[in-house]
Amino acid sequence: MNLEELATIAKNIVAPSKGILAADESSGTIKRRFDTINVESTEANRLSYREMLFRTKGASEFISGVILYDETLRQRSAIDGTPIVQVLQDQGIIPGIKVDKSTNSLSGSNGELITDGLDGLRDRLKEYYELGARFTKWRAVITIGTDIPTTYCIATNAHLLARFAKLSQEANLVPIVEPEVLMDGDHSIDRCFDVTEATLREVFYQLGQQGVNLEGTLLKPNMVLSGKDASTRAGSEEVAEKTIACFKRTVPAAIPGVVFLSGGQSDEEATVNLNAINQTAKTVGVPWEMSFSYGRGLQAAPLKAWSGQAANIEKAQEAYYHRARVTSAARGGMYSQEME
Repeated sequence: MNLEELATIAKNIVAPSKGILAADESSGTIKRRFDTINVESTEANRLSYREMLFRTKGASEFISGVILYDETLRQRSAIDGTPIVQVLQDQGIIPGIKVDKSTNSLSGSNGELITDGLDGLRDRLKEYYELGARFTKWRAVITIGTDIPTTYCIATNAHLLARFAKLSQEANLVPIVEPEVLMDGDHSIDRCFDVTEATLREVFYQLGQQGVNLEGTLLKPNMVLSGKDASTRAGSEEVAEKTIACFKRTVPAAIPGVVFLSGGQSDEEATVNLNAINQTAKTVGVPWEMSFSYGRGLQAAPLKAWSGQAANIEKAQEAYYHRARVTSAARGGMYSQEME
């Protein structure tokens, strides 16, 4: 592995004012998204939608990288036949690839999940690099509920994240490690803090055990939030304070950056919370870039505007550009409601 190259790519992904578009929805997930706008999830429609986003003029001012799905990484433009990877590279956007597969029940646990995809990963990573990918992503899911998460679930998922990261670096791909503590439930922000702290401690322990180079790794975590069904949900200032406090306890300074997931938050909530986190980070001082890797937070508005109609492409691109611009502002702690 070329450690210097990995570190450079990681830094470029979290360059000031920029972040990641997560366009790596599986076939099942994007079908559910398309169902909401009554569009059939065919390969042609998926390509048309994603290429519309990727070709949005000016978006590269705010977007440093795009996480792709296996299908998309292999596709060519429906407009001129250019490989989708090249469409991104020509704008200075770094292509990445989701390499985990489906989540399934964790054997021996009650209602907890484990992520599949480690079998055959070394060969897939080699191919993905040859196809133009320069970073990877693996998501682990941690659920808060009665008597869960268990230490068994956290440790097992953390070990898989570390194995994925080590194999990615072996293939000269920057791993984005994504341990997501879900918003689902009515838990308090303090409960989320405790679970996130325990999860991140174990993740970095396992990364150390596997000898993963941290300078060539990025972290994609949840923010510390109240459960979405909590009777009283914490505001953005408390979210920022507790998120940074949690990370200061658990995340090594060697990590170049944190790219937050939007994790089921609305567009506005994800933007407001990211803004508050960056404002607090400036005040208290942190060693990491505090960026974003948003899927729904960047795509909900353009998806609705597009609705599968070629006549709506310009309108949808305007919606995507706007969400990228305001999210970039939040990434610098300079967002305001007036920008909407």
